[in-house]
Amino acid sequence: MRFPLADWIDAHADCRHHLASSGMHGTVRHPLPTRAEVRGASEAELRRSLAELVGVGRDRLFLTHGATEAAALVAHFVRARSASGGRRCRVALPEYPPLRGIALAAGFRLVPGRGTADLAVVSQPRNPVGDLWSEDRLSAWADGARSILVDETFREFTDARSVQRFGLRGLWSTGTFTKVYGGDDLRVGFVVVPERERAAFARFHGLVTDEIAPYSIAGALATLARRDRLLRTARGIFERNRECWRRATPAGPVLRAPLAFDDPVLPDGDRFARACLRASVLVCPGSFFGKRSGVRVCLTRPTFPTDLAAYLRVRERAA
Repeated sequence: MRFPLADWIDAHADCRHHLASSGMHGTVRHPLPTRAEVRGASEAELRRSLAELVGVGRDRLFLTHGATEAAALVAHFVRARSASGGRRCRVALPEYPPLRGIALAAGFRLVPGRGTADLAVVSQPRNPVGDLWSEDRLSAWADGARSILVDETFREFTDARSVQRFGLRGLWSTGTFTKVYGGDDLRVGFVVVPERERAAFARFHGLVTDEIAPYSIAGALATLARRDRLLRTARGIFERNRECWRRATPAGPVLRAPLAFDDPVLPDGDRFARACLRASVLVCPGSFFGKRSGVRVCLTRPTFPTDLAAYLRVRERAA
């Protein structure tokens, strides 16, 4: 058992039409590291390479075993350093469930809308909506928050630079290899910390995390060495699938990640997701993302055009 969304996907993975997995695992194949690369795996080199890609100093980037762990570290660190009683976390629904769950586990109370907050959490591009906010929109939404955590898990499906370029005060960001690179077996993520928190977070990070396995370090470096080719493959599949989705739903938002939130297909997204299951079509109910209506549809597989046609037939009957 992991968390409810992952359990839902795993429990129905044998569906004929799979529209639930948000990463490129099984679609894009990252290179496997050689034994020599594993023996020579350098954590310092990986930090330097990732920091260059994000556009920050290496001393502000810390490795983790994934983006979820990175977000958890941020939430607990910020909560521990908040003033007594400071426990308001702003979340824009619908949102990726672990981001909300992590904030709750750290002791925050989730609040919508504007006003002061100790932490504001959002994914960019957004999971499950698939859109990407402009600098002005993100800044306006984050206004009044002492710390801002942006999950950039899906950013490399786009040509957008990291939100770190915005220079927002109290900005943290996270990333991983599990989405555009399909590197689910590479247990590597990272977090970029605000300059003023660098020294304190370094001590915290050293206390609560273990070293990354040499295989994962070497695999991540090998993946970055072939980054351009892997991105062309992943983005090419996404572009084709996005065009299929655009033709089917011309009124929807422009997708910047292989995710779409189809809402409303029925007032009860759980009921509609179960109707999809009966047709061997797997989508994710909106309730996992904090919204009762709608479902998340993922555009990551080469079979998407065929799977989408099956989904649309169920949606037409439900409507």
